[in-house]
Amino acid sequence: MTTNSPARWTEAQLQASLAAALAHWDGHTALWVFGYGSLIWKPEFEFTAREPARVHGFHRRLCLRSLLYRGTPERPGIVAGLDRGGSCLGMAYRIAAERVPDVFRQLWEREMFLGSYRPTWVRAHRRNGRVVPALAFIVRRDAANYCGDLPEQDQVEILATARGIKGSSLDYLQRTVAALREAGLRDPHLERLLHRAERRAAGP
Repeated sequence: MTTNSPARWTEAQLQASLAAALAHWDGHTALWVFGYGSLIWKPEFEFTAREPARVHGFHRRLCLRSLLYRGTPERPGIVAGLDRGGSCLGMAYRIAAERVPDVFRQLWEREMFLGSYRPTWVRAHRRNGRVVPALAFIVRRDAANYCGDLPEQDQVEILATARGIKGSSLDYLQRTVAALREAGLRDPHLERLLHRAERRAAGP
């Protein structure tokens, strides 16, 4: 079954979204970004500090169909979003003030090209007890590629079989779980999914 790809955002939409996210910024203060999926193991931007942090009110969830990078329209893949409810352990990145315009532009081009997320400033609780505002990409439940209602068995089947131009959905999950473990963090739900998907991919 083929899934129609969501329309890509225009340059004007990207610019407007980025401007809204930075509307409060004074231009002189370093900003923080919260990563919960591929931003943990492949940030691809400059930062001056990186440390574990927790945000409350949102949790990591495999809830976005990937029709290009980790799947195809004929066999969609699945990747993580930050969805409502619970809490999430991830990585907080400090971006120097002079790098904010370029880094945030990179982030918007990487994360917002389909408009699947709602850029949101959340409270990131660092391990030293300090709390900093951090930009996080919260999944939009009204996005065309949102699939938060998929049963776990369907997720396992997708993880075991879907592949796109950047690799398989299983590879995405393996990298995410490995990066969390390397940082001393755990996500029992993702680890269970990974175990089941690896068994399914290995065959009978």
